[in-house]
Amino acid sequence: MNLNHLSKLLTEPLHVVNIGLKEFADNLQSQEVPVVQVDWLPPAGGNPETASLLARLEQGQIKEKIDRANKEALGRMLSADPVLVDVVPAHEAIPELKDRMILHAGPPVAWERMCGPMKGAIAGIAVFEGWAENLAVAERMAAAGEFAFHPNHHFGAVGPMTGMTTRNQPVLVVENRKFGNRTFCTINEGLGKVMRFGGNDEEVLNRLRWIRDEFGPALGLAIRSTKGIPLKNLVARGLSMGDEMHQRNVGCSGLILRQLAPALARTADDLNALERSLAFMGGNDQFFLNIAMALGKAIMDPVAGIAYSSVVTAMCRNGTDFGIRVSATGDAWFTAPVEMPNGLYFPGFSEKDANPDMGDSAIVETIGLGGFAMGAAPAVAGFVGAGVASDAANFTRAMTEITVGENPEWTIPAMDYLGVPTGIDIRLVLETGLAPTINTGIAHKEPGVGQVGAGVVRAPQACFEKGLVAFAGMVGVA
Repeated sequence: MNLNHLSKLLTEPLHVVNIGLKEFADNLQSQEVPVVQVDWLPPAGGNPETASLLARLEQGQIKEKIDRANKEALGRMLSADPVLVDVVPAHEAIPELKDRMILHAGPPVAWERMCGPMKGAIAGIAVFEGWAENLAVAERMAAAGEFAFHPNHHFGAVGPMTGMTTRNQPVLVVENRKFGNRTFCTINEGLGKVMRFGGNDEEVLNRLRWIRDEFGPALGLAIRSTKGIPLKNLVARGLSMGDEMHQRNVGCSGLILRQLAPALARTADDLNALERSLAFMGGNDQFFLNIAMALGKAIMDPVAGIAYSSVVTAMCRNGTDFGIRVSATGDAWFTAPVEMPNGLYFPGFSEKDANPDMGDSAIVETIGLGGFAMGAAPAVAGFVGAGVASDAANFTRAMTEITVGENPEWTIPAMDYLGVPTGIDIRLVLETGLAPTINTGIAHKEPGVGQVGAGVVRAPQACFEKGLVAFAGMVGVA
């Protein structure tokens, strides 16, 4: 260093860029020294084995095959044509759904490892189905192995939070008309104490009975009379109205009500029942969430099984484990302990009351919505405790680093019409150290209480590390 450079260093204002440990930047800021903090992590979190696998997957023909396969995966996602076509009893949609069989959210989990709200929902749904006379009997039956538990995803279905799906619940049916597959999700119960958050008292069960006996059949009749409701354009409009389709569905819930209200009125033969249906839909800002979940499943199922594709086809959690599926590895689950959400709590509750994250609703992040589209919904950032509204776009920008493309049909006006980040690549997750951001509700850890807050959660890196090992073996990289 010459004298001129030394003089400038000692006399001119410092411009500091700190890479790595944030404590160095904090110390400078405490002395009122301007500093730019660069968030940086070593590839694969510093794990030499994972870094070595990533490097070998970037070589020659292997990389070319993966890139072609991921282009195909993205093409299938973007060309999908999801349409809401019906509401029918679950046993009609899923013939394999037998008596005393319960589909739940997340990857497979046994009764002994289930969390409190999951056990509460199972007891409640057993009473709803008439398999048990009360909650205590239902719990004893579950512990004795009298119910068969399976993930929703194994049957073309998804469910929010606890995700209960049983024979006599009505399910929304979404058909991907590009590929011909159908997917299913129960109807959103509304807000407050509900079964998806582990609620199971008589109020919860009576609401489910009304949905089964009155609202579900009426909704199915109305949808069938429309010949189906295309959903992609509806989502595009919702993004422009401030929805991200996970925590905020106000716009899309209003749009679907506007489309269905004439059909409900046209097909109704009881004005009082019609009034109840319209009031239920109009009073539920989360009504569209379950439709968005079935839409997400319908888009992603045709992406499974593409040789050499490293795109994630499902993310879900059961309150105990977080699981992902990867295109090239088909139906295999890669799991790790689920994490606790960071967020805001309702009055009287705190993180001490919270259950670890759960639900199949992360399927909406898998298609580029939810936390990936936070830039479209700045109001959500404050609600879920993710920062100030102006930070919302940062969540979306970060997710562009771990996806293979963007969706030109689902754009965010406030971000100069950026297409939502689409197609999570397990390689990019591990290379960058950026885990997928998921918007979520927070359930009380005890059964029967219900929702206590909302927040954001990160997918655990261990899922992607396990997925990478299996994927590498599948494509011939030891």
